[in-house]
Amino acid sequence: MTQPPSQQPPQGGFGAPQEPPQGSPQPPQGPPPSGPPQTPPPAQPPQAPPGNGYPQTPGQAPGQAPGYGYPQQPGPYNQQQPGPYAQQPGPYNQQPGPYGQQPGPYNQQPGPYGQPAQPGYGYPQQQYPGAPASGGPVGQGGGNSPKRKPALIVGAVAVALLLIGGGIYIATRGSDGDKKPVAEKSGDAKPSSSPSVNEGNGNGDGRVVDDDLNAGRKEGEAKVLWLQKNDIDLPGNGSDVYGPWVVGDTVVKGMYRAISGYSVADGKQKWTLKLPADLCAAPSQPTTDGKIVIGVENGTTDKADCADLQMIDLNTGKAGWKKSIKQNGVWDLMANISLAISGDTVAVGRTGNSNAFRVSDGKELFGNQPGDCQPFAFAGGPKLIAASSCRTDDVGNPQHQIQELDPVTGKPRWTYRPKRGWEIDRVYSVSPLVTSLKKDKEWSVLSLKENGSLRSGLVSDKGDKFATDCGNVFAIFGNSLDGCAGVAADANTLYMPTAPDSSGITDTNKVVAFNLNTGRSKWKAAAPAGRTVKPLRMEGGNVLLYVKAGYNKGGGIATLAPTGGTPQMVLRHPVSTAQIESFFYNPKIVYADGRSFIASGRISASNDKEELEMKTMMAFGN
Repeated sequence: MTQPPSQQPPQGGFGAPQEPPQGSPQPPQGPPPSGPPQTPPPAQPPQAPPGNGYPQTPGQAPGQAPGYGYPQQPGPYNQQQPGPYAQQPGPYNQQPGPYGQQPGPYNQQPGPYGQPAQPGYGYPQQQYPGAPASGGPVGQGGGNSPKRKPALIVGAVAVALLLIGGGIYIATRGSDGDKKPVAEKSGDAKPSSSPSVNEGNGNGDGRVVDDDLNAGRKEGEAKVLWLQKNDIDLPGNGSDVYGPWVVGDTVVKGMYRAISGYSVADGKQKWTLKLPADLCAAPSQPTTDGKIVIGVENGTTDKADCADLQMIDLNTGKAGWKKSIKQNGVWDLMANISLAISGDTVAVGRTGNSNAFRVSDGKELFGNQPGDCQPFAFAGGPKLIAASSCRTDDVGNPQHQIQELDPVTGKPRWTYRPKRGWEIDRVYSVSPLVTSLKKDKEWSVLSLKENGSLRSGLVSDKGDKFATDCGNVFAIFGNSLDGCAGVAADANTLYMPTAPDSSGITDTNKVVAFNLNTGRSKWKAAAPAGRTVKPLRMEGGNVLLYVKAGYNKGGGIATLAPTGGTPQMVLRHPVSTAQIESFFYNPKIVYADGRSFIASGRISASNDKEELEMKTMMAFGN
């Protein structure tokens, strides 16, 4: 990783600078927090042949980017901070602010994601069910509406005018030509508690597979609780999957034109909420009492925007308030939005504009911020974090800033500005705050203090490459700022997985722990033999890990002590179903109350017959 955006570090840290593989962010450089306001897309899998879709590429690195060291460049904060592997100025320059001087982002060094891993985990390269049949990025929490993804990315890279500083961008819109005709008018969401007929409109109820999947289960292995297949006739390019979210005894996921809740015990549908148009956005987590606000397109044509908000009680499947986002000028582009929930607030980010509403009743709480900087994406949870773009006179040299906002009033509690040219990419953790920044092929990871001042810039060991799973790289194209899988943090440590090492017979990797006070690595823990792991979150003071299934090896859930060591399995998935487990495309993993759930991140196939054989979700438990 490179050094903080405000200063460039000496070479070292994450290794000699390399061109980051697709997906690896590189270090930003920029000024430190200003104090309370007075703060390339992942490689797409090849076209899926009939059948299982694209193979999951284990440990696919977002792209080689400079290491976690700070780039040696003058930053607003000139002060360099000692990196674990050599002092290097970070992306953060010295900037006037309530919090004083701080080092800039990281130096140009290979990014945390490293080179894309090869598909396989030891299996022959088979395709995974659900990968997009015609390619197209997949968002972390579901991503953007399939019909617009390819065109939006192309527009941004090839024919768009992107004024990061001013929050303006022009891009060609995608067409809906690949979508199967559906004669349906946009209207209100309709709840249903009974199984619905597959009408090709996204309202199917999911089919539980009856096969005896536990016939080959061995002693000490968990049971396969249930396995679901798709029963929805999807558009030609398939659909992203949103969720899953576990609320009490219900696991919920959304796809195409429906949100459905299933029993965690047997996978049977408990309720389905039909949507009038495509589901186009969702936050990574609901409120603590199970409420969520999703984005729904305001029509069923290719001219529709992701402009309607719908509140849903995930406990019952009942629809609450519905509200359309009002367009604020010609540059308020709502083809893609991002949503984040903090407390009783849902924040809506998009290019050039933002809004926030109360989840409980839909009341608008605040809109655009005063001044020349406007949020384009948010991260939620215990704090509401905003990534903003500021108006500048140089399109190629953007100015970003990151802030903590009061979730009720929208007032900034602090502001941190990285050095010019560095863009806020993702938020790995809200508390403690850890964010990644990118600048061209450079990538940096920074940790901020509670007051928004720089805490440290991470510097990796030479040769280490990382593989966090954040879906699309560009948050400004509608991806949420949060929701990254494969990273976890406690008060003083960030845990990241290395990209898979494919030099042996089967892939394997490690978890690296970084000291957030110094930016240096503390220890590395190897994955179980012949498998790879990725952190899910913290639980009981330990790092909760998903152990991916390998060749003749079942996956499972494990814990890792904050001091490192050997992962301890808490739920062993059967070896007999390892191949099924491995076939989920861009899988989303949730562990709750002793059960693990694996949901495909996208469902797509080359024809209707194969589409209805796609496995969508699987559950394990003792």
